[in-house]
Amino acid sequence: MGEMTTLDGIVLRERLVGEQDKFIDILTKERGVLELSVKGARKINGRSGSSAQLFAYSRFCMNERKGRLYLNSAEPIHIFYDLRSSLSRISLASYFAEAASFCSPENSQCEDILRLLLNCLHYLEKGTRSEAFLKSLFELRLMSDSGFMPDIVGCHSCGAFEPEVLYFSVRNGIYLCSDCHAAVHEGSPEMPDEQYIKLELPVLLAMRHIVLADFDRLFNFRVSDGVQEKLSAISEDYLRSHLGRDFRTLNFYHSIV
Repeated sequence: MGEMTTLDGIVLRERLVGEQDKFIDILTKERGVLELSVKGARKINGRSGSSAQLFAYSRFCMNERKGRLYLNSAEPIHIFYDLRSSLSRISLASYFAEAASFCSPENSQCEDILRLLLNCLHYLEKGTRSEAFLKSLFELRLMSDSGFMPDIVGCHSCGAFEPEVLYFSVRNGIYLCSDCHAAVHEGSPEMPDEQYIKLELPVLLAMRHIVLADFDRLFNFRVSDGVQEKLSAISEDYLRSHLGRDFRTLNFYHSIV
């Protein structure tokens, strides 16, 4: 039968194989993303069936044979069923899953990323935070948890902590206060302006909260519509730039909202 392992994880992806079987990718805190083979998946009813569906957070009991994992049984912890009540919700959840999977290689510790994903899906399912808010928060915190935290504690040049106007570099993950930005461009007129995005202090404060706050305070803030618009653009650009790739699920989400 092979060695038996039990892990808690959430189903990020499922792929049907043949008439009855499927593969599922699950995100676990101990071993990152694992691929499980589910035999007779279309015949499974009840608790085990729902436990192995997309976005199910479950306790998976699996056998390992010849380097492949096979699902033995599963017990549901939370199914996130209500994500399916809205096309935009299920599409945004799919983007979260794809990005989390990309940032969670097999046999890596992924406790922070799993916790972030579960909490974002919780608020998305309940509808108690806007999709734009959750998307920005997920993108910037995922980047921080994946080793791409922007350096936004102070101006990169003079250390100014709360400039009213600042210029953020998506590529470098730093900001300059307006005085330092003007001085840099005065000394190097060939530096392209498009490298820096002009922001105002409330956007910086929101970004700083997302990347630096203790997790139990992470979701406890609000922003105005104007700040959210800027935050949405920055967070998505930052993720795309530092992961160096596009996401099919993100493109689909944009096509429907």
